[in-house]
Amino acid sequence: MSWFRALKVTTRSGLTVERKRLEPLIALRGAAGLAIVLAVSLTLFGPAVAAGSAFGAFQAAIATFQRSWRPRPELALASGASLGISTFLGYLTGSHLFFFLPLLALWTYLAGLAWAAGPTIGIMASSNVAMMLVTITLPTTIAEAAGHAAMMAFGGLVQAALVILFPVRRWGAHRDALADALAAEADYARRLRHDPVAAFDPEPLMLARNAAALTPRQARTRPAQLHGARGLAERIRPVLASLADPAVGVPEEGAERDRVRELLAAAGAILDAAARAIRHGSPVKIPPGAIATFRSPDTGAILSGPPQRAAGRLGSLLKDVLETAGGVRPTGAEDPEPPSSAGPKDRGSAPDPAAQSPQGLENVHPPQGLESGHPPQGGENAQPPQKLESAQPPKGPEKAQPLRRPSIFQLLPVAARAIRREARPGSPILRHANRVAAVAVAGYLIGDVLPFGHGYWAPMSAVMIMRPDFSQTYSRAVARFGGTLVGVTAATAILQLAHPGTYLSAVLAVVCAALMYLLMRTGQLAAQACVAMYVVFLLGMGGQEWSQTVPERVVLTLVGGILAMLSYALYPAWETPRLRTRLADWLEALGEYAAAVVAHYASPAGKSCPDVREALLKARDAHIAWEQAAARAKTEPVRHRGLSNAAADEAAHALHHIGRVVMLMEAHLPERGATPVPAADALADALRTATRDGAQAIRERRIPRWTPVREALDAWDGEGVPDRVVRRGAALFLETLEELSDALDTDVPPMTRESTEQR
Repeated sequence: MSWFRALKVTTRSGLTVERKRLEPLIALRGAAGLAIVLAVSLTLFGPAVAAGSAFGAFQAAIATFQRSWRPRPELALASGASLGISTFLGYLTGSHLFFFLPLLALWTYLAGLAWAAGPTIGIMASSNVAMMLVTITLPTTIAEAAGHAAMMAFGGLVQAALVILFPVRRWGAHRDALADALAAEADYARRLRHDPVAAFDPEPLMLARNAAALTPRQARTRPAQLHGARGLAERIRPVLASLADPAVGVPEEGAERDRVRELLAAAGAILDAAARAIRHGSPVKIPPGAIATFRSPDTGAILSGPPQRAAGRLGSLLKDVLETAGGVRPTGAEDPEPPSSAGPKDRGSAPDPAAQSPQGLENVHPPQGLESGHPPQGGENAQPPQKLESAQPPKGPEKAQPLRRPSIFQLLPVAARAIRREARPGSPILRHANRVAAVAVAGYLIGDVLPFGHGYWAPMSAVMIMRPDFSQTYSRAVARFGGTLVGVTAATAILQLAHPGTYLSAVLAVVCAALMYLLMRTGQLAAQACVAMYVVFLLGMGGQEWSQTVPERVVLTLVGGILAMLSYALYPAWETPRLRTRLADWLEALGEYAAAVVAHYASPAGKSCPDVREALLKARDAHIAWEQAAARAKTEPVRHRGLSNAAADEAAHALHHIGRVVMLMEAHLPERGATPVPAADALADALRTATRDGAQAIRERRIPRWTPVREALDAWDGEGVPDRVVRRGAALFLETLEELSDALDTDVPPMTRESTEQR
């Protein structure tokens, strides 16, 4: 992509106002906390302290809006306390440029490295540096600086208290993540009716897994509806794929295919019903038609072999989902039968191939304890509701390893380790830290030299704009300047017409903050306009005239934006040259996943397969890393350097199919004690060796070859195979590996590639 086109795309992105679901009650709560802090500060200390404390409360409320699974009070307290410390340390050196510039460079450098610990921590650290540049100008003595710092921490305390006293959808983000995962699988089931090899984006499942990691306090108070459904959703996906795929399932047309389509449609309706119930915290309204589909006795007569096992397993899993989500008994239903073949409940197990017939969904009751909202202790892997206790208990090490999120103090060493991993040459995070530190110092010096005063606005704007990737940095620069123009124009008009005093300026600042909280998810343009108005009114409350703030704010914001954009152009961290590495990592992770699955056919280990689960999670992480890198690369103004967009898309398509083939084999893992398949052991070793060698070839810009896999398949005579899944899956795996080689062979004519895809 050329620079002109890249700037055009990022400009359009920065100026876009999106339609998002607004959260007025949460915005009102944040504005109320700001109003309380302002009122207390104005009454007790005066306008100067009130302005500083308002920044603390304002920033603490913004922290509670971040997409984080941590309790919101913790975020507000951490934001207020860290801003207070930053302000006090900044004031101690602020009057001496020789001492302040090293502190500013160190503070911004650490804020840049904080992105290694996650976007939430990175945003909070960057915001603290930006706010510090403003707040250190407000106090005049060390005692006043300490008072300002204390009031900023007080602002965070007030916001945290309001979150506790007036919770608004306290578990809303967690509910949405789990509901989105179930809804994504419902959509997947419906797409499989028309496209039996449809792709599935694992991101909703990964997001739900991240949301399921809880602090000890969260684990004690998690609603029952959020308990256990994610593990069931993980096991439903491969069952849906194995039921629909013609390679291991039913023919593409005929009575069996029609029956599969009916089951998939019913599964989509049931999963959607469970998703709605979890999202809104209400009982499940089970679609009667979907229940009737799974009650039909025709399934066993029409389907046989792997499809019948998949249908039975799907019925059991859907029943468990409804019980976990809080099902309601349909009119005229009979008492449910014990879920004797419901399978294991540990989240790492594979689907049970022993289920011979679909379990009825017609008699699902709400699990006991649903109304109390207090599930049993034990986190993500605690026992499911009592209705499911008749199922086989979980086995294996994963039961003893629930997903835990570190507390705010335990997070410090975790963040330190993440930063240490990124503190290496070539790391995008390290380059971002270097950029933001250099720009902050340069912006401060430029602002100090320019005859405007308030020179801190240039580095403040640059720090708020800069992100570790090109697209976000440039789009935010455009949005911040455009929002500043809109905001200061509107604020200037109000100041000229109303001439507000101290208290009216405070009220206007609170109103602008409320608008910012309400609109911040709709795009940077609207949010930055509200921020600009907020700052103008807040500084006006302290006695500064609009003529002292508006012109210099516009000019210095432009200076900061230009510095941020130039820094990325001169010292970039492009994703495009790393695409081959990302692709190779994904291939290697898929190879380990495939080897782990195939090895279990040689040595059947039963339902508990923690090695398969661990390999699957690593493959998903590599997949998401590739998706993010590819999305960023498409907006970068650099040449592809060996992997064009077309080749990248074709290679990703091939790897998607590789993951799908392995998932199909995982869906039919043999029971413990089943007949071993000795040839599968050699195939697993061949898969692991070939994918590692292939990944190295991709990194070195060579075309990978798959000789070990082909030789292992040629040596396999097909004896000892209990069903067609593993042998057919291995052949499909080799076909998709060949498609990957064709995609990376840029010398292959397009018609040859098209014929390969059709094959």
